[in-house]
Amino acid sequence: MENFQGRLLIVEDDTALRRSLRTTFDALGFDVGEAANGEDGLVRLRMVDYDAVLLDINMPGIGGIETCRRIRRTYTRMPILMLTVRDSEDDKVEALEAGADDYVAKPFQIRELMARIRASIRRFRAPETPAEMPIINGAIMFDPVRRRVERSGTEIHLTPREFDAMQFLMTHAGRPVTHARLLAALRGPASEMNALTCAF
Repeated sequence: MENFQGRLLIVEDDTALRRSLRTTFDALGFDVGEAANGEDGLVRLRMVDYDAVLLDINMPGIGGIETCRRIRRTYTRMPILMLTVRDSEDDKVEALEAGADDYVAKPFQIRELMARIRASIRRFRAPETPAEMPIINGAIMFDPVRRRVERSGTEIHLTPREFDAMQFLMTHAGRPVTHARLLAALRGPASEMNALTCAF
């Protein structure tokens, strides 16, 4: 296939929308699979090596959130983008906490959805950085071995708690991280995070 973008699984119970998305993404260079519910989606994931999943939240059966949790338990790095008409902050947090990488509310623009899927697949295909290697993101250099952080060559002094928070954020760069998820990773109270903003 010319201009091959990747294998995308669309899990959506709305037949018309699912087929419309398949036609669109087929034309854009994706190899697209379809599932009408979470259970079928989980079966298809075991049969084909997909690069990303576009997953509706509101579906009959186990539902999108639980489907996302089950996918994430088995496929730790596969991009999962949630697609739904629900756009409240609580819904977004629930989706991200379940393991989603991104969240797109209906109605949506195809160009934006396409860009989000492409970005997710690029991150998925990128080789994982060894834990001991420095991480560079823009002007920031993060060295986990020497526990050193530099911005444009100038060292930034962080407390141990701030350094741990920085490490979590740097290793999740480009992916949404909720406040609750960050705190859970650090196992510390929210008040200990306030100084983070001062470093940048």
